[in-house]
Amino acid sequence: MVRAELLARLNDREYTNWLKAGRCLLILKDGLHPFTDRHMRAFHGDLLNQNALLRNQCQFSCKPRGNKLFSACRVCSEWQRVILRHHRQPDATVNWDNCFPPCWRTDHWEVAKAFMPRGQAKVKGADKFDAPALLNLINYCAYFSSVDPKLVREVIRYRNELMHSSEYRVTDEWMRHYWTTLKHFVRQFSHVPEMATVGKEIDEVSVTLLCVLCCVTAPLHFLAQMLAIDLSIYVSDLDQMDSGGLKDGLETDQASHKETGADEVSQWEAALLQEILQELLE
Repeated sequence: MVRAELLARLNDREYTNWLKAGRCLLILKDGLHPFTDRHMRAFHGDLLNQNALLRNQCQFSCKPRGNKLFSACRVCSEWQRVILRHHRQPDATVNWDNCFPPCWRTDHWEVAKAFMPRGQAKVKGADKFDAPALLNLINYCAYFSSVDPKLVREVIRYRNELMHSSEYRVTDEWMRHYWTTLKHFVRQFSHVPEMATVGKEIDEVSVTLLCVLCCVTAPLHFLAQMLAIDLSIYVSDLDQMDSGGLKDGLETDQASHKETGADEVSQWEAALLQEILQELLE
């Protein structure tokens, strides 16, 4: 029954689009973790080297009240000033309640939280931050000057539309625009080894959509080449395969496909639903 329900969902083209788009965000998050960690570590080190006051310990165990940081000690006030100086939109809401100011001196991720959306206070460790947290960090922190903020904001916008889809469905047209934006964003990181891997993994997720777009006009030998790296959904118990909407009569060799088991696909769904739930609880 569970596998039958999964197959029914995957036969819904727009739901499959939603799932693929969400999977791409999870892949992107894994690639951004090491990149943002290295940059924030370097940024934090530069701040400490350039400002001796920042090397001192917090004097009063300062902590935000609500989303405000009032009556902070001299050291934490200086950290606050420096963070705002490197914030691309210092007049926007800064989520100080994400941060534990006494740790600004020793933990670069506590500094990073000031550039992130709300709800990050309990997050510990680079690999625990989700895609929107890392994307907002890149968008708002001026230290990430090598990344086009316009593209970052576009990815954030598509991510929000995806996660706020009440029916968990997106159209083919939306998917095409999303895919183009995501590819342009990832190309900026061609010098980053982890992001090169991200690009390849996203290609594997998205190639099914490309096959659908090409199937009417492309010659069969081209489609066969595309299918060789297609991400097909193979539900073994039902001996069914989603071949990305190919026309009836086009035979595919299952052995040439990269098969993703039903259990793994269910894990993708669970991860996306968990992210939606977490956002609702913040």
